[in-house]
Amino acid sequence: MSLIADYAITPDVLDSASYTSEEVCGLHLREISQVMRSEGLVRDLRAGEWRGLFAGGERSWHRLGKEMVRKLATEGRLISFPPRLSRAPSDDQDWCEEAVRSDVTEPFSGGVVVTESIKAAYATDSRVERVDRLSRAAWWSRRSPSVRLSRTLDDYKEHLGPILRCANSLQFIDPHLNPTIRRYQQFKELLSVAGRRSPRPTIEVHRVCYEGSGPGRRILDVRSLEQDFRTALAAGLAEAGSQIEVFVWDDFHDRYLISNLIGVSLPNGFDTTSNVNEKTTWSRLGRDERDDVQREFDPAVGRHRLHGRFSIP
Repeated sequence: MSLIADYAITPDVLDSASYTSEEVCGLHLREISQVMRSEGLVRDLRAGEWRGLFAGGERSWHRLGKEMVRKLATEGRLISFPPRLSRAPSDDQDWCEEAVRSDVTEPFSGGVVVTESIKAAYATDSRVERVDRLSRAAWWSRRSPSVRLSRTLDDYKEHLGPILRCANSLQFIDPHLNPTIRRYQQFKELLSVAGRRSPRPTIEVHRVCYEGSGPGRRILDVRSLEQDFRTALAAGLAEAGSQIEVFVWDDFHDRYLISNLIGVSLPNGFDTTSNVNEKTTWSRLGRDERDDVQREFDPAVGRHRLHGRFSIP
């Protein structure tokens, strides 16, 4: 299971009339809101029509449900998906079918959250589960704050892909990242996963000003580092319409990927190997820890001394 997963939610889940009481509805909404806002993405079906439902007052939308949708949108966690049905959904079951059809073109890493009445129509479909019985769904119970993976590009793409494709901001923090060094030469492939999109995400790389350790440590010229990054990345970034800013710091040790969606601790950073038996363990950071790491690498905060910065292309 990925550190972040995508889901669809049928409208009835946010409708107080779907439950025995408004209080029961609120209990379930609190649970799924906490998960979606810390480790999830939600498919905004039919290119935003799903989100638009909750702006109207035709149904008894629960206050917490409307608040969840608003916060998911603000945090960049609503991911627009094009229509899959030939006509607009007319009821909750149609919305479930719209969600299931979206799985054909891009499979869920999570699943579809529904109420009891809709699950009855999809009784044998493991992608669909009742909001009050989510623990029965494998895609819900497999959620974990950490993942064990091979240090290969394929595994990196699998587990970081949803973040790289959907985040509005990305910070690659690795003290020795240099895309001209053999073990980091596939870093450009990770950047390419972010793809050409509008608006383009802000992308930062943070590394130290030296190479080696102990008596063999050597301070690097920032202009030389800039040339290395340009040589390895400029063409691909230009083709994708992307830009990165590289920050060169005095010293730090830990490795992270920090985004507006999630923070990930990566003990070995972004270097890769072809040996699938070389394993590493990544962990999802809590919201406060993610924000603190982000502050650590903000030049205005001054926790580290900045030796230089440059943008590519």
